Amino acid sequence: MAELVVDLTVREIGRAAEEVLGKPVAVTVETDIARDLSVDSLALMNIVMELEDKFDLSIPLDRMADIQTVGQLAALIDELRTKV
Repeated sequence: MAELVVDLTVREIGRAAEEVLGKPVAVTVETDIARDLSVDSLALMNIVMELEDKFDLSIPLDRMADIQTVGQLAALIDELRTKV
C-alpha cells in the first residue's frame, strides 16, 4: 500500500513540475530534481508551493535542504501527510 501512495505522490510531483516548468517531464523515484529536471531554486520553491496546495500541507524549508530526488520528496510529503 505504501508503494502505491509513493507512486501517486511521484505522479503529482511530475504534474507540479510540468505546471511550473511549462513543459512535459518524466519523473521516477530516482529522478534528480536539480540535474534531471534542470530545476533552479526558484522553480523548486514554485513546485513546492504547488505541492503544498495540492496536498494541503506545509513543507518545511529546512527539510528541503536534504532532498535531491523525486523519491525523497515523495517520501517527505507522505511523512508529512501522515502527521496531519
